[in-house]
Amino acid sequence: MRILLINPNTTESVTTLVKRHVEAIAGDAATFVPVTGRFGARYISTRASAAIAGHAALDAYASHGGDVCDAVYLACFGDPGLLALREIADIPVVGMAEASCIEASRRGRFAIVTGGALWGPMLREFVGSIGLGDKLACVRTIAPTGGEIVRNPDAALAALANACTACATDDGAEVVILGGAALTGLASRIQSEVPVPVLCSVETGTRAVIAAATKGFDSSRPPALESIGLGAELAKLLQQK
Repeated sequence: MRILLINPNTTESVTTLVKRHVEAIAGDAATFVPVTGRFGARYISTRASAAIAGHAALDAYASHGGDVCDAVYLACFGDPGLLALREIADIPVVGMAEASCIEASRRGRFAIVTGGALWGPMLREFVGSIGLGDKLACVRTIAPTGGEIVRNPDAALAALANACTACATDDGAEVVILGGAALTGLASRIQSEVPVPVLCSVETGTRAVIAAATKGFDSSRPPALESIGLGAELAKLLQQK
Protein backbone atom coordinates (compact mmCIF):
# COMPACT_ATOMS: atom_id res chain seq x y z
CA MET A 1 0.00 0.00 0.00
CA ARG A 2 1.03 3.62 -0.57
CA ILE A 3 0.62 6.27 2.12
CA LEU A 4 0.95 10.00 1.50
CA LEU A 5 3.11 11.39 4.30
CA ILE A 6 2.39 15.10 4.73
CA ASN A 7 4.68 17.30 6.81
CA PRO A 8 3.00 20.74 6.74
CA ASN A 9 6.11 22.33 8.23
CA THR A 10 8.42 23.67 5.53
CA THR A 11 11.62 22.05 6.80
CA GLU A 12 12.73 19.23 4.51
CA SER A 13 15.03 17.75 7.16
CA VAL A 14 12.02 17.06 9.40
CA THR A 15 10.29 15.25 6.54
CA THR A 16 13.43 13.19 5.96
CA LEU A 17 13.70 12.36 9.65
CA VAL A 18 10.07 11.23 9.88
CA LYS A 19 10.26 9.25 6.64
CA ARG A 20 13.27 7.32 7.90
CA HIS A 21 11.48 6.36 11.10
CA VAL A 22 8.11 5.47 9.57
CA GLU A 23 9.79 3.25 6.99
CA ALA A 24 11.66 1.42 9.76
CA ILE A 25 8.40 0.95 11.68
CA ALA A 26 6.34 -0.12 8.66
CA GLY A 27 8.84 -2.46 7.06
CA ASP A 28 7.23 -4.08 4.02
CA ALA A 29 3.71 -3.15 5.11
CA ALA A 30 3.62 0.22 3.33
CA THR A 31 5.45 2.61 1.04
CA PHE A 32 5.44 6.24 2.13
CA VAL A 33 5.29 9.15 -0.31
CA PRO A 34 6.72 12.15 1.57
CA VAL A 35 5.79 15.76 0.90
CA THR A 36 6.82 18.92 2.73
CA GLY A 37 4.63 22.00 3.03
CA ARG A 38 5.07 24.34 0.05
CA PHE A 39 4.61 27.47 2.17
CA GLY A 40 4.37 28.48 5.82
CA ALA A 41 6.49 28.25 8.93
CA ARG A 42 9.74 26.33 9.10
CA TYR A 43 8.36 24.65 12.21
CA ILE A 44 4.86 25.11 13.62
CA SER A 45 4.90 26.64 17.10
CA THR A 46 2.09 29.23 17.18
CA ARG A 47 -1.61 29.45 16.35
CA ALA A 48 -0.86 31.53 13.26
CA SER A 49 1.65 29.01 11.92
CA ALA A 50 -0.75 26.16 12.67
CA ALA A 51 -3.54 27.89 10.75
CA ILE A 52 -1.28 28.39 7.74
CA ALA A 53 -0.15 24.77 8.01
CA GLY A 54 -3.73 23.59 7.64
CA HIS A 55 -3.86 25.29 4.24
CA ALA A 56 -0.44 23.84 3.36
CA ALA A 57 -1.66 20.35 4.23
CA LEU A 58 -4.65 20.69 1.87
CA ASP A 59 -2.37 22.04 -0.84
CA ALA A 60 0.00 19.09 -0.36
CA TYR A 61 -2.82 16.56 -0.64
CA ALA A 62 -4.14 18.15 -3.82
CA SER A 63 -0.71 18.47 -5.43
CA HIS A 64 0.99 15.19 -4.60
CA GLY A 65 -1.10 12.27 -5.61
CA GLY A 66 -3.59 11.73 -2.83
CA ASP A 67 -5.75 10.04 -5.46
CA VAL A 68 -3.13 7.32 -6.04
CA CYS A 69 -2.48 6.56 -2.38
CA ASP A 70 -4.38 4.37 0.08
CA ALA A 71 -4.25 6.73 3.06
CA VAL A 72 -2.86 10.04 4.29
CA TYR A 73 -0.64 10.43 7.34
CA LEU A 74 -0.70 14.01 8.63
CA ALA A 75 2.67 13.85 10.36
CA CYS A 76 2.52 16.96 12.50
CA PHE A 77 1.54 16.93 16.16
CA GLY A 78 -1.49 19.18 16.56
CA ASP A 79 -2.95 17.86 13.28
CA PRO A 80 -3.39 21.16 11.40
CA GLY A 81 -6.08 20.80 8.75
CA LEU A 82 -7.07 17.27 9.83
CA LEU A 83 -10.84 17.67 9.61
CA ALA A 84 -10.61 19.67 6.37
CA LEU A 85 -8.44 16.95 4.83
CA ARG A 86 -10.99 14.34 5.82
CA GLU A 87 -13.70 16.43 4.21
CA ILE A 88 -12.03 16.54 0.78
CA ALA A 89 -10.06 13.27 0.72
CA ASP A 90 -11.25 10.08 -0.94
CA ILE A 91 -9.00 7.99 1.31
CA PRO A 92 -8.57 7.67 5.10
CA VAL A 93 -6.68 10.49 6.82
CA VAL A 94 -4.89 9.85 10.12
CA GLY A 95 -3.48 12.63 12.27
CA MET A 96 -0.45 12.02 14.43
CA ALA A 97 -1.88 13.78 17.49
CA GLU A 98 -5.36 12.27 17.31
CA ALA A 99 -4.02 8.74 16.83
CA SER A 100 -1.59 9.15 19.72
CA CYS A 101 -4.23 10.51 22.08
CA ILE A 102 -6.67 7.72 21.23
CA GLU A 103 -4.02 5.05 21.83
CA ALA A 104 -2.84 6.67 25.06
CA SER A 105 -6.39 7.02 26.38
CA ARG A 106 -6.86 3.27 26.03
CA ARG A 107 -4.03 2.80 28.53
CA GLY A 108 -5.36 5.22 31.15
CA ARG A 109 -4.92 8.86 32.04
CA PHE A 110 -2.36 10.36 29.71
CA ALA A 111 -0.12 13.37 29.41
CA ILE A 112 1.59 15.13 26.53
CA VAL A 113 5.13 16.47 26.52
CA THR A 114 6.43 18.57 23.65
CA GLY A 115 8.66 21.53 22.82
CA GLY A 116 7.49 25.14 22.72
CA ALA A 117 5.49 26.85 25.46
CA LEU A 118 2.71 28.05 23.17
CA TRP A 119 1.72 24.47 22.41
CA GLY A 120 0.37 24.01 25.95
CA PRO A 121 -3.05 25.65 25.57
CA MET A 122 -3.29 24.63 21.93
CA LEU A 123 -2.93 20.96 22.77
CA ARG A 124 -5.32 21.10 25.72
CA GLU A 125 -7.92 22.56 23.39
CA PHE A 126 -7.16 19.91 20.78
CA VAL A 127 -7.60 17.03 23.23
CA GLY A 128 -10.90 18.51 24.36
CA SER A 129 -12.06 18.84 20.76
CA ILE A 130 -11.66 15.10 20.14
CA GLY A 131 -13.60 14.22 23.29
CA LEU A 132 -10.71 13.05 25.45
CA GLY A 133 -10.37 15.99 27.82
CA ASP A 134 -11.43 13.89 30.81
CA LYS A 135 -8.54 11.47 30.16
CA LEU A 136 -5.87 14.16 29.93
CA ALA A 137 -3.75 14.48 33.06
CA CYS A 138 -1.65 17.41 31.80
CA VAL A 139 0.33 18.98 29.00
CA ARG A 140 3.91 19.93 29.81
CA THR A 141 6.22 21.80 27.48
CA ILE A 142 9.92 22.49 27.53
CA ALA A 143 11.42 25.77 26.37
CA PRO A 144 13.08 24.70 23.10
CA THR A 145 10.68 24.53 20.18
CA GLY A 146 10.51 21.47 17.97
CA GLY A 147 12.60 23.29 15.41
CA GLU A 148 15.35 23.79 17.97
CA ILE A 149 15.08 20.23 19.24
CA VAL A 150 15.45 18.72 15.78
CA ARG A 151 18.72 20.63 15.33
CA ASN A 152 20.15 19.38 18.64
CA PRO A 153 18.09 16.53 20.12
CA ASP A 154 20.76 15.46 22.62
CA ALA A 155 20.53 18.83 24.38
CA ALA A 156 16.81 18.31 25.02
CA LEU A 157 16.86 14.76 26.38
CA ALA A 158 17.22 15.62 30.07
CA ALA A 159 14.48 18.24 29.98
CA LEU A 160 12.14 15.89 28.13
CA ALA A 161 12.79 13.06 30.60
CA ASN A 162 12.23 15.37 33.56
CA ALA A 163 8.96 16.67 32.10
CA CYS A 164 7.69 13.15 31.39
CA THR A 165 8.59 12.02 34.92
CA ALA A 166 6.80 15.01 36.42
CA CYS A 167 3.69 14.09 34.43
CA ALA A 168 3.67 10.72 36.19
CA THR A 169 4.75 11.69 39.70
CA ASP A 170 3.03 15.08 40.03
CA ASP A 171 0.05 14.84 37.67
CA GLY A 172 -0.90 11.16 37.88
CA ALA A 173 -0.37 10.29 34.24
CA GLU A 174 -0.28 6.56 33.48
CA VAL A 175 1.24 7.06 30.02
CA VAL A 176 2.98 10.01 28.35
CA ILE A 177 2.95 10.98 24.68
CA LEU A 178 6.17 12.52 23.43
CA GLY A 179 4.56 14.65 20.76
CA GLY A 180 6.04 16.11 17.62
CA ALA A 181 7.65 15.16 14.34
CA ALA A 182 10.90 16.72 15.52
CA LEU A 183 10.91 14.42 18.58
CA THR A 184 10.87 11.29 16.44
CA GLY A 185 12.93 8.51 18.02
CA LEU A 186 13.49 10.26 21.35
CA ALA A 187 10.88 8.33 23.36
CA SER A 188 13.00 5.19 23.37
CA ARG A 189 16.05 7.20 24.45
CA ILE A 190 14.37 8.54 27.61
CA GLN A 191 12.09 5.61 28.49
CA SER A 192 14.48 4.12 31.05
CA GLU A 193 14.35 7.38 33.04
CA VAL A 194 10.54 7.67 33.11
CA PRO A 195 8.39 5.50 35.43
CA VAL A 196 5.48 5.11 32.96
CA PRO A 197 5.31 4.19 29.27
CA VAL A 198 6.38 6.93 26.85
CA LEU A 199 4.72 6.80 23.43
CA CYS A 200 6.44 8.14 20.33
CA SER A 201 3.75 10.05 18.46
CA VAL A 202 5.32 9.27 15.08
CA GLU A 203 5.35 5.54 15.76
CA THR A 204 1.80 5.48 17.14
CA GLY A 205 0.49 7.43 14.16
CA THR A 206 2.33 5.19 11.72
CA ARG A 207 0.69 2.07 13.08
CA ALA A 208 -2.70 3.78 13.04
CA VAL A 209 -2.47 4.90 9.41
CA ILE A 210 -1.39 1.45 8.24
CA ALA A 211 -4.40 -0.03 10.03
CA ALA A 212 -6.71 2.60 8.51
CA ALA A 213 -5.42 1.94 5.00
CA THR A 214 -6.39 -1.72 5.23
CA LYS A 215 -10.00 -1.02 6.18
CA GLY A 216 -12.93 -0.08 3.98
CA PHE A 217 -13.63 3.61 3.56
CA ASP A 218 -16.78 5.48 2.54
CA SER A 219 -16.10 8.95 1.20
CA SER A 220 -18.52 11.72 0.32
CA ARG A 221 -17.37 15.04 -1.06
CA PRO A 222 -18.74 18.36 0.16
CA PRO A 223 -20.46 20.69 -2.33
CA ALA A 224 -18.24 22.23 -4.99
CA LEU A 225 -16.45 25.33 -3.77
CA GLU A 226 -15.62 28.28 -5.98
CA SER A 227 -12.38 29.99 -4.93
CA ILE A 228 -9.72 32.46 -6.00
CA GLY A 229 -6.01 32.73 -5.29
CA LEU A 230 -5.40 29.09 -4.41
CA GLY A 231 -2.91 26.72 -6.01
CA ALA A 232 -4.31 25.30 -9.24
CA GLU A 233 -4.50 21.72 -7.98
CA LEU A 234 -6.28 22.63 -4.76
CA ALA A 235 -8.72 24.93 -6.54
CA LYS A 236 -9.55 22.15 -9.00
CA LEU A 237 -10.05 19.63 -6.21
CA LEU A 238 -12.38 21.94 -4.31
CA GLN A 239 -14.48 22.48 -7.43
CA GLN A 240 -15.24 18.78 -7.71
CA LYS A 241 -18.47 17.36 -6.28
